[in-house]
Amino acid sequence: MSATGLQRILVTGGAGFIGSSLIPELLNRGNHVTVADHLSVGKKQNVEPFLSKDNFDFIELDLIDGNTLKDVVKKCKLVFHLAGNSIVKTGYSNSEIDFFNNIVATRNLLENMRTSDGCKKIIFTSTSAIYGEAQILPTPEDYGPLKPISMYGASKLACESLISGYAGTFGIEAVIFRLANVVGPSNKHGVIFDFFNKLAQSDGKYLEILGNGTQKKSYIYIDDCVNALAKIGLRPFDSGLEIFNVGTDDQIDTNSIAQIIIAEMGLQTEIRYASQQNDGRGWVGDIKNMLLSTEKLKKIGWKINYSSNESVSLTTKKMIENKYNTIKKFDVKSSPHSLVL
Repeated sequence: MSATGLQRILVTGGAGFIGSSLIPELLNRGNHVTVADHLSVGKKQNVEPFLSKDNFDFIELDLIDGNTLKDVVKKCKLVFHLAGNSIVKTGYSNSEIDFFNNIVATRNLLENMRTSDGCKKIIFTSTSAIYGEAQILPTPEDYGPLKPISMYGASKLACESLISGYAGTFGIEAVIFRLANVVGPSNKHGVIFDFFNKLAQSDGKYLEILGNGTQKKSYIYIDDCVNALAKIGLRPFDSGLEIFNVGTDDQIDTNSIAQIIIAEMGLQTEIRYASQQNDGRGWVGDIKNMLLSTEKLKKIGWKINYSSNESVSLTTKKMIENKYNTIKKFDVKSSPHSLVL
């Protein structure tokens, strides 16, 4: 259904983890939200709480389908572009997925925005992976040269370049957010989710860590991420293109994440290590050390509420409280090694 008199916002990939967390914030600000998602990663159940609202629409749509996309874009004023492959490791086994789901999809979206009458602003979620193995930590937005080491990072950088080109050539306004690792209880991929799955599979007896466990990265809680996207992305600005890092002021290593999860679950778990890499990485394209500078974002009023450690701990606690609402569940109230399947 539609509503009149409200700002119309398109959220691509809105049925995913970040997108579905962003929707309530956009609706609460009095906007009309249309979610377009082809449900390869996102789940329709993530947007079901909003389907009955007058100011919300859902469309199952692949951004590769230019004709259907054109009809959606022309009804909106701005786009939160969150759609695309979000799993770094996938690009090693399938080199096409990042090209089509990130680069081609973004180009199709921008082209439809260019030919639309009123949809001329895009907020894009990029990634810290575009920096590659940065030699300056914390890494500022103007760091260079940018040398991503994964197909995922390369494709996101290509998307940024396309957005910059459309901004400079066709007057598209754009805000690019380079995100650290975003965590939260409803995230269905990433290190915390993987560790819960592995603990379930081993009945809590052992946990396999990819790499040597010393990889240090920044982990931002979903609420802090959403606050940045909505508060900063929706504000008026003078420049045609702005770029912001979004992350925490600290790092946490993979070994510490494992210990937090094991401790919160009350387990006595053996740690095992597995990697085909010789330098401690977990996989090809794994960045060993990542920390973003967020000073630019802070100067215009954004603040972080949770450190990396707190973000991991809070996510873990909420997953346990929710009895890990996925395929397998730990019953931590009975035996530390008891599983409810």
